[in-house]
Amino acid sequence: MSEQQSVEIFKGRRYLALGLFLLGMAALLGRAAQLELFDREFLQNQADARHLRVVEIPAHRGMITDRNGEPLAISTPVDSVWANPQELMLASGELPQLARLLGLKTEKLQRLLAKREGREFVYLKRHVRPDLARKVMALDLPGVSLQREFHRYYPAGEVTAHLVGMTNIDDLGQEGLELSYNESLRGEPGAKRVVRDGRGRIIEEVELIRAMRPGQPLQLSIDRRIQYLAYRELKAAVKQHKATSGSLVLLDVRSGEVLAMVNQPSYNPNRRSGQKSSARRNRAVTDVFEPGSPIKPFTVASALENRLIKPSTVINTSPGYYRIGRKTVSDFRDYGALSIGDVLVKSSNVGASKIAQKLESEQLWSMLSRVGFGESTASGFPGESAGVLSNFHRWRKVEHATHSYGYGLSVTPLQLAHAYSVLAADGAQYPVTLLKNSEPAEGEQVITPQVARQVRNMLEGVVSRKGTGYKAHVVGYRVAGKTGTVHKAVAGGYAEDRYHSVFTGMAPVSEPRLVMVVMVNDPRNGDYYGGAVAAPVFSKVMSGALRLLGLPPDDMPVRASASTEKRGPA
Repeated sequence: MSEQQSVEIFKGRRYLALGLFLLGMAALLGRAAQLELFDREFLQNQADARHLRVVEIPAHRGMITDRNGEPLAISTPVDSVWANPQELMLASGELPQLARLLGLKTEKLQRLLAKREGREFVYLKRHVRPDLARKVMALDLPGVSLQREFHRYYPAGEVTAHLVGMTNIDDLGQEGLELSYNESLRGEPGAKRVVRDGRGRIIEEVELIRAMRPGQPLQLSIDRRIQYLAYRELKAAVKQHKATSGSLVLLDVRSGEVLAMVNQPSYNPNRRSGQKSSARRNRAVTDVFEPGSPIKPFTVASALENRLIKPSTVINTSPGYYRIGRKTVSDFRDYGALSIGDVLVKSSNVGASKIAQKLESEQLWSMLSRVGFGESTASGFPGESAGVLSNFHRWRKVEHATHSYGYGLSVTPLQLAHAYSVLAADGAQYPVTLLKNSEPAEGEQVITPQVARQVRNMLEGVVSRKGTGYKAHVVGYRVAGKTGTVHKAVAGGYAEDRYHSVFTGMAPVSEPRLVMVVMVNDPRNGDYYGGAVAAPVFSKVMSGALRLLGLPPDDMPVRASASTEKRGPA
């Protein structure tokens, strides 16, 4: 082959290569033009799907406060650690370090990621401390990020736990008023469109889709100062008497507002795990017991109202017992002839039974029903019990008698306090509320004012030196009330050595403002009488409450004038 032919062949190959190159370039440019001009929207959507996300803007729950604005439940922002399992599994060598930071076993973390492999989101640990969140993000692992949430915190802890309740980790109400008012407290989450980088971190907020609406605040009727005082004294009494449990309720007579409501045992709502379910019960509202002697004033009120007795009527309680069919009603001892007031002062079962025999069953039942026994107080607390008050048509003669001194019916501490508030309010009944009233409450007259005042004056004798409730007295104030020492119901009857120790009372008697019920369940350290176990708690809490509320004393001794003191005896 000649040299000239070789040159021609080389030129042909060069032109062929150049042509193929140009053809390839044209194909690439054509494809690029197609993607840019015709497939641009499709590609943009695909890119957006990988980087644009709609994320939730969490709404914090409304604050719960006491009547004076002191916080009882607040929400604080916290971070939760989450991951995209598909991306994080690519860095499997870093999992042990991440697991160690989060307090997890590596195997457990691996199983969690494998189980959620088909998803793009899984929580690794929620509500972590800020320093831990910083350490996790410092690892710079693919697919690991933080999610802003809110954590509920309860400043008063176990002191207000039964009333306020608690939320779960998703910030939803689980107990107490957190559950009752969950819808208004929780608010409404918002939403926004954001751009995330390859590691799932938000790098740009594109638009606000829906604004977050925070939860509404809730102001309770309780006074945190009195709540602390009541909690401290009840806890001390339950511990001192080695009791199983206890409850205390304090009501404002004029408004029906609950100023304090505590129970023992309690729990710490700031710790969700390791809590006994029984400790979470608000026993003052959900648990019932036979009230015993605190029912006697209503027996007397019914007889007075129906004009079957007068305050001066004398009841013969000798010889200290009273047979009704096969049932024997007995007193602690033979009290002989007692006035109506002394029937209450001495807490005579025989006297109450004989007064009840003057009444028709319907008349006694009507009185008990009107003051609220047998129906819920409508406080709005979840799981509130209505107690038990059977229809009078079912009462035999013995049941008629036992109802007169508090056996055969069951009540909650809140119901008992509500009933006594009727006596304190001159026969008017105000609706119970756990929220602070914004307007004056309206009451309904259920007992005549005269009868209510007569009974109230008789109950003042119970707290005198000759009465069973002397330990409930408050220095400087007139107190009226009733003790109760109730045999506990057990299978087959009543226990001989197990009791409910109760005191229910009001102050100041001249113009009652506060009503309180103290119930100590099953004291096992010797004392068990209501006057020895529950009455001292009443005295301490009522004394503090009256002073905290600035209520003037109505039983101060009258001092002689200076001129009289100088004059001396006549």
